[in-house]
Amino acid sequence: MGTLKDKVTIITGATKGIGRAIALRIALDGAKLAICGRNREDMESLTELILQQGAPEPHVGLFDISDEEALLDFYSASTKYFGQPDILINNAGYNSRKSHVWEVGTEEFDAMISVNLRAPYILMRESFRDMQERGGHVVNILSTVCHSSNETMGVYTAAKQGLQALTDIYRKEARPYNIRVTSIYPGGTDTPFRKADRPEYMHPESVAEAVYAALTLPEDLVVHHFTFRPMVETNF
Repeated sequence: MGTLKDKVTIITGATKGIGRAIALRIALDGAKLAICGRNREDMESLTELILQQGAPEPHVGLFDISDEEALLDFYSASTKYFGQPDILINNAGYNSRKSHVWEVGTEEFDAMISVNLRAPYILMRESFRDMQERGGHVVNILSTVCHSSNETMGVYTAAKQGLQALTDIYRKEARPYNIRVTSIYPGGTDTPFRKADRPEYMHPESVAEAVYAALTLPEDLVVHHFTFRPMVETNF
């Protein structure tokens, strides 16, 4: 197993749930973290915890990830702060509500596509320009909705399956440049992403351990697809 010490790592959606747990797990190794989210209080508490783990002072961004200009500014500032990224983790996700396809307005549709598909694409594009000379690792947090077609999850599923397709093609395109590309498909996880507590579901810290494992495996292999679920989940 490897270590992520001093690895420049960009994580989106880092202030809550899975993203927060990933940031804290990677901080234990002493990674150099560039993290973004929308809530200032959550970001301040996360930054304090990262420093307590012994990691360097993170670079932080507070903005809506659907704002391309703000996202590009964050990426540029991150590379100026730490240098070129070794790892990109596209974690930020958004599902406005469960609803039938005909109940979703265009603005709501665009918001889900912007967060779940457009933002990861922008960061994959930008990071490639920095990773192509020396390699890197891109991890896209998808969802087990990519493996199913459940009613009332149409737009979110379309966005995530769109990212899955983009990731699968990018994996082949980036391979000659020694860029590893990993798709993570978590099942039900007990995070603020859900309106109700689900203690029987996976803990975000458990998901973070799985992501960390995919990042630190021996150099002669790469995880392409990694699906895992809580034991109670049967909708597959």
